Amino acid sequence: MTMTGDQAVGGYTGPTPEEVGATYDEFGDLYALTVGDVGVHVGMWSRPGEREPAATLGDLANRAQERQTAYHVETLDLRAGEHLLDIGCGTGLPAVRMAQHRGGRVTGITVSAAHLAKAAETARTCGVSERVTFRHGNVMDLDFEDESFDAAMAVDVYAHLSDRQRAFRETARVLRPGGHFLLNDFTLRGTPPREQLDAYLRAWCCAPPVTLVRTLEMAADAGLELIKAESMTPSCAFSGELMALLYADKHDAIADRFGPELTARMDGLVPLMRSLFRDHFGYYLYLLRKPGRR
Repeated sequence: MTMTGDQAVGGYTGPTPEEVGATYDEFGDLYALTVGDVGVHVGMWSRPGEREPAATLGDLANRAQERQTAYHVETLDLRAGEHLLDIGCGTGLPAVRMAQHRGGRVTGITVSAAHLAKAAETARTCGVSERVTFRHGNVMDLDFEDESFDAAMAVDVYAHLSDRQRAFRETARVLRPGGHFLLNDFTLRGTPPREQLDAYLRAWCCAPPVTLVRTLEMAADAGLELIKAESMTPSCAFSGELMALLYADKHDAIADRFGPELTARMDGLVPLMRSLFRDHFGYYLYLLRKPGRR
């Protein structure tokens, strides 16, 4: 369908049914590729009246992370008075949500000074500083006594570790008998092109990913029992798509903040990571348990 300038600025009442039909005949596949092919209409990214509804790509990403945290709270189900170790606590909100669930305590650790400051501020803002604290800590060499915690969680942290096996053993060491460990981690599917894997390792400061079987072997070698393993691979693939879209949407701001040289490098890395997440990454939630009576 072609619209003239005169039609666009005045006197235009809309296309004819024939024009609409011809447009969908010609461009229907394009619409399906860009908005979805189930119904070719706007999706419900947030329910009407939902708190802080998603209206931008950034909002959508944040809401997805909040839903993930809510699922972690439900899965781990920390009890009142229990003490959780949050490994790689990030900016602190998951730890706060865990503590708010039933009144438990949380100690968060991170190797990032910036995250440590933000996490402490999050706890203060949410009024839980007495029960939620944060400190510098490395999961491969934990500065805690044996059997110090009732539960532990590590969300997208083990991907960064040079020695996952040691981290599993350290986590198991500080858990009390019967304690649960919730872990989210990437797994490798097939054999990705080397350039895709290199892009991921460089951009996210990660160690090479391992297979699902190898992850379970390391947990077992550390003395942890598997309660369940749930695939969240579709969420991982979608996160790769959203990452690419957000990067494109915020490209100018990224260039202003980090400079043209880094931005030029990222221009080449982001498409490779998008393909890796879609084609060769799995993503699992594991709920593990240290044997013994809780």
